[in-house]
This record gives sequence, C-alpha cells and structure tokens, in this order.
Amino acid sequence: MAKKSTSLPVNIGIPDAKRKKIADGLSRLLADSYTLYLMTHNFHWNVTGPQFNSLHVMFMDQYTEQWNALDIIAERIRALGFPAPGTYKEFVKLASIEEVEGVPKATDMIRHLVLAQEATARTARELFPIVDDANDQPTADVLTERIDVHEKTAWMLRSLLEE
Repeated sequence: MAKKSTSLPVNIGIPDAKRKKIADGLSRLLADSYTLYLMTHNFHWNVTGPQFNSLHVMFMDQYTEQWNALDIIAERIRALGFPAPGTYKEFVKLASIEEVEGVPKATDMIRHLVLAQEATARTARELFPIVDDANDQPTADVLTERIDVHEKTAWMLRSLLEE
C-alpha cells in the first residue's frame, strides 16, 4: 500500500511554476552568497600587511552580515515550498563566483571581494522580473535588502583601492 502524504500543498497565491522559478533564482543567490561568505571569512583569517587590523575587522563585519543573510535566503526558498541547496557540491554548481585559490595579497583580496559583491548583487537583480511578475513582495524585499548591502559593500571596498 502506498504511503499517503500528510503535507499540505503550498497555496500562497503564487502558481507552482512561478514559485519554482523564484526558488531556483534564490538558490543561485544563496550559492553566490555562501561563496562570498566563505571567501570573506577566508580572507579574514589570512590577511596580512600594513592594513591587517582594519581589514581583519572589516572582513569580520562583512562575513557576519553575510552569514545572517544565508538563513534569510534559505528560509524564503523553504517558504516557497522548495528545498534549499546546502552542500558545497550544489553551491559550486549554482554559483557565478569562482573560488580564489591560495592566499592573495591584501589588495588582491579587496579586488576579489569587490567582484564577488557585485556578482552577488547582479544575481539578486536578475531575479526581479520573475518576482515582480509573480507579485512576490516578500522575495522582492529580500532582494532589495541584499542588493543594497552588496552594492554598498562593493563601494566601500573599492574606495580602499583608490590612491
């Protein structure tokens, strides 16, 4: 005898196909966000040079903010009725950000982080047309917050590269 499902279907006013497209986009955002988190934490651990203290503290602030954002993105995927990706293998497949090998110099760390922050902002922005079409305000709120944080952080990091 087949086991009967006891779960209720998700009925939040967004059709299944649109929820799936949004969840897929959020999964890519989660993968970029996790990759950025890991890069930032790695640089926090390994930064050296004259800017050590200020970069060490700045990177800690950034990875802490990113860590908290991971839960928000993953829980939105779950609220839409889909599983959130949660393995390195899935993140590598979904992310647009390349991992950095080795330990770059401090200035190169900053450059890598600017590019990764901007890539994550682009991933979030690409999802807006689908979210708008589905009239999904909670996801739009998440995207707006993430874009704001990533663009501001990229600007602040880029400022460190100016002479």
